[in-house]
Amino acid sequence: MKKIIFLGDSITDASHCFLENPLGNGYVNMVAEKLNDSDGGRKKYDIMNRGHDGFTIHGVKRILEKECILKRPDVVSILIGCNDVGVMMNTGKSLEEQQFEACYEAIVKEITEQSDAKLICMSPFIVPYPRMYENWIPGIKQTERIEKKIAEKYHADFLALQDMIILKAEKAGYESVTTDGILTEYGNEIIAGAWLQLFEKIKDGD
Repeated sequence: MKKIIFLGDSITDASHCFLENPLGNGYVNMVAEKLNDSDGGRKKYDIMNRGHDGFTIHGVKRILEKECILKRPDVVSILIGCNDVGVMMNTGKSLEEQQFEACYEAIVKEITEQSDAKLICMSPFIVPYPRMYENWIPGIKQTERIEKKIAEKYHADFLALQDMIILKAEKAGYESVTTDGILTEYGNEIIAGAWLQLFEKIKDGD
């Protein structure tokens, strides 16, 4: 059975610590349902949600060995960065001052060197709803550039979410995707669908 571990903040967490379902009620659970229901209900993937509400890049780094490396995953997926931009917007502490790039690279390097896992790096995103979040977009795009550069350096797969989600939100209405930063079911479906599309391309080594 292939083991997939999802790392991240509240978007990944999706209340998984407080629900009967240990995968939560977000995109991770949608991915699990799709992957494990695609073969007549026979479970093919052991999927673990290790997202934590409020996590910045430093939170992921802190739990990496215990909650990821030592579990010997076949696939690791990371979605992080929005809270780091939040720190920047709320305190004025830049991503450089937070050592975001160095920390993200350390995580990617450890996963690639200490495991045989395929790595999927997903960029953070923000929907300008409420409108105040529009001011976060430059920081989100800066984070995306950093993560893409590091993913390419270590030959990890990269999934850019910001432009994709904005495009769909503009078509369907921002409120269809998020309510004050919390993803709706449709918002989670967008991420799950994009993740699954990428996974189909890489799962057999293509």
